[in-house]
Amino acid sequence: MSLTEEERDAIVFYRIQKSKDTLTEAIGIAQLNYWNAVTNRLYYACYYMTSALLIKYGYNAQTHSGIIRLFGLHFVATGLVDKEHSRLYSKLFEMRQTGDYDDLFNLSEADIKPLIDPAIKYIIEIEKLISKK
Repeated sequence: MSLTEEERDAIVFYRIQKSKDTLTEAIGIAQLNYWNAVTNRLYYACYYMTSALLIKYGYNAQTHSGIIRLFGLHFVATGLVDKEHSRLYSKLFEMRQTGDYDDLFNLSEADIKPLIDPAIKYIIEIEKLISKK
């Protein structure tokens, strides 16, 4: 199914807002020291912004791994996005998987707190790239 430009723009706008709201959730949850939940929200904040980027540029992925792959192929490999951002996004994906699905494992403040500022920078940079299109 193809989207009209208006439909695409509406979805992109929604995903950007969802990214920012989810980032706000992550920061709030961090104050409560629920680090698995913070990881989940940080990952999803980046996921929503990355999916908005892909939609804006006309790419479609059906899975989280597909989004990571398309992001790497069309934005990181081409130099539009710094490799550090790609590494952060992949790291958050892996940590979110661990925090959500691995029994008897909890992420700590030392694991996650240093990733909050880079995630904020990631979201800002990806939004800038969206606005250029």
